[in-house]
Amino acid sequence: MKILSQTLVAFILSLLLISTVQAADIKVGFVNVARILEKAPHAEKAKVALEKEFSPRNKRLLASQKAIKKLDEKLARDGSLMTEGEVRKLQRNILEKKREAKRNQEEFREDFNLRRNEELGKLQRLVFEAIKSFSEEEKYDLVLHDGVVFTSNKVDITDKIQRRLSSK
Repeated sequence: MKILSQTLVAFILSLLLISTVQAADIKVGFVNVARILEKAPHAEKAKVALEKEFSPRNKRLLASQKAIKKLDEKLARDGSLMTEGEVRKLQRNILEKKREAKRNQEEFREDFNLRRNEELGKLQRLVFEAIKSFSEEEKYDLVLHDGVVFTSNKVDITDKIQRRLSSK
């Protein structure tokens, strides 16, 4: 019985030793995807394109807000000189314009967020394709991102991925 337990312990120790030796051959890398997304030249291009696309609508919204402010100022300044009917008409006009401006602002925000998310999705796919191809070419066994508590500089391949994206 004693010989059997000693043999079992020896067997378990040898398995642990073998698994430790095999673990040494594993090539592991870490990528800080948030940093890549932040610094990628593609992100800046997408930002500029979104600004160009939504700038006219934003200008119209700002002009609408200015017009409402002028009407509010007119009501405050001239309200006492106007008839009761004119004051009510102006108040209704201001209220309608505020509602319309609020609705337009919400539509703008929704449309902008949808487009921004589309662009972010494209960029994320591009980044993950670059990570995958780099990992396959460099023969990494495991590449981690997000949710990692600590990595040493030895396994951080973020800069290499960034350079690859910048060269495309």
